[in-house]
Amino acid sequence: MTTFPSDFVFGTATAAYQIEGAPTEDGKVASIWDTFTHTPGTIADGTTGDVACDHYHRAESDLDLMADLGVDAYRFSISWPRIQAAPGAGVTQAGIDFYSRLVDGLLARGITPAVTLYHWDLPQWADDLGGWLNRDTAQRFAEYVSLVADRLGDRVTQWMTLNEPWCSSFLGYGTGEHAPGHRSPVEPLQAAHVLNLAHGLGVQALRAAVPASARCGIVWNPSALYPASDDPADVAACRRLRAVSNDTFTEPVLRGRYAPATVEAASAFTDFGFVHDDDLATIHQPIDFVGINYYMTWRVRAPKVRDASAFSSWVGALGAEMLDETGPKTAMGWNIDPQGLTDLLVDMHTRYPEYDLIVSENGSAWDDVVSPDGQVHDAARLDYLQRHLGAVADAMAQDVPVKGYYAWSLFDNFEWAWGHSKRFGLYYTDYATQARTPKDTARWFQQFLDKRTL
Repeated sequence: MTTFPSDFVFGTATAAYQIEGAPTEDGKVASIWDTFTHTPGTIADGTTGDVACDHYHRAESDLDLMADLGVDAYRFSISWPRIQAAPGAGVTQAGIDFYSRLVDGLLARGITPAVTLYHWDLPQWADDLGGWLNRDTAQRFAEYVSLVADRLGDRVTQWMTLNEPWCSSFLGYGTGEHAPGHRSPVEPLQAAHVLNLAHGLGVQALRAAVPASARCGIVWNPSALYPASDDPADVAACRRLRAVSNDTFTEPVLRGRYAPATVEAASAFTDFGFVHDDDLATIHQPIDFVGINYYMTWRVRAPKVRDASAFSSWVGALGAEMLDETGPKTAMGWNIDPQGLTDLLVDMHTRYPEYDLIVSENGSAWDDVVSPDGQVHDAARLDYLQRHLGAVADAMAQDVPVKGYYAWSLFDNFEWAWGHSKRFGLYYTDYATQARTPKDTARWFQQFLDKRTL
């Protein structure tokens, strides 16, 4: 039996584009995801986030739902295009008012607001100016952060600059799976650097506007990578992949450098000429915690033929191959491996022991249906949640300073390139009626939060 500490924070998480809808209301301008989802062939089921969970109009009842669940905190993101309508523009008042009401509603219910400032919905006007390939976007981000922090910093004490910049750079600029849909052999690392720079400038903007007691961090989704065998070639391939996939973000932010292993491995794509003097000092700002998003593991091997000429796979250009894991998988096709979460947390603490960690996202998608009894019986999700909470406890038993866990997601929502076809929620969303139905996992989580004992 494991009882979590009394100060351990349990929460749930969402992202603005995935839940809010209202894409043109109250002065909101288009984001790259508005553009991307309205481009034929980009989304698996052909849907968009135009309505999603209609949270923009249903925030009050959604707040009641969270209060009923009994969470300590709610991690949500702020939509940059809802806040700033054009380059250099002041705050869009209706947009900031929405988030101000949301923060007040959370506090009134005893729930701590944990704000993510960027969860992928770059304003289209910023993309028109070059997006994350343009260094000016990092400065624009800092301006936006200042607008938000000046108005919410008196009440919000938990801030996260970026969510999963790996996805923004490698999926947005490399594979084209995410907005803005670029497919390039060289753009992902350039975009990653500008995102790193945006983080550093964003932290500076936060520190200038919020009380010193506020906690600032960043959220990554470091790949949980294992060599496919003890063959030295497989071990080396795994190290190269980790150096680019993970260390491209962790080392500049937490150590103020691009590690030699990263520079060497990435030489297949770039010479890092996009790094300017003083960039790394700007990126390496003091932060209080690191958020870790975790869903699955990967096995890595060295392919028989290394192909660095074609960017059909950036992984292949690194002389690596990611293997399909065996064993049970979720509806996303992602393997289920709680030990991977423990290993990832232990590894992060070993490498960067001075930082607190939170599990900022963890969850699973299943083909949920409403049963004849009107309930959603999601036994597989419940098992997944319980086992991954156990994995967090295992890491803490090894003295890893994990301070919180946020279940992904509060309710079923628009799941990016998968549209509405994948359901991660603790609550089932009927997209026709917008009714939210607690799944069995939500009912269990509610009971668990009463005693916090596994």
